[in-house]
Amino acid sequence: MDLVDLIAEKYFLGQEFLTWLWFKSDQRGGTVEVEGMGDMLLVFEKHMLLESGEGESHEKLICRGLQAELQEARTGLAMGKKIEQARIHLVKGDYEYHLTLRGSMLDFSNVKLPKTMAGSEESNDPEAVEGRLLDRIGLYEEVLRVVNELFRMFLALRVGPEWEGELAAIRAWIHKGVAA
Repeated sequence: MDLVDLIAEKYFLGQEFLTWLWFKSDQRGGTVEVEGMGDMLLVFEKHMLLESGEGESHEKLICRGLQAELQEARTGLAMGKKIEQARIHLVKGDYEYHLTLRGSMLDFSNVKLPKTMAGSEESNDPEAVEGRLLDRIGLYEEVLRVVNELFRMFLALRVGPEWEGELAAIRAWIHKGVAA
């Protein structure tokens, strides 16, 4: 099996991950417990892209608005659409990140890193520039570690015996949000 076939076969996992992540965030009012890292604020905000179908019957639904206004996205989930892309606000400790996470490839875009002390320096001194660059690299690595750990938690649940119960809870959450 070549890489393209493997990606196409596992495409759904990232979409399920985004749905599970939204569910986990909504369960605790925007807080998610990340194993080994503690509680973090993780809120789906402003923008979500849902998809369904293939080929000529492929449909996309773009939902915009505040978190409370993402009813259209919930309705889309209830109709069988899958989350392909979501804008996420993540707060870990004193640092706030904003990023768009795409489900099919689990890649990031539009990453807004937190401001740091190293980022406030305006000096063009080579050591200051290097410090700012290393600081930014560290912040990217940190958000990557968080998303990787969340995905690891999802996969462990997804292949384990608890998945059926979790799936039932997710389905109830989707339909509860549509009926409200």
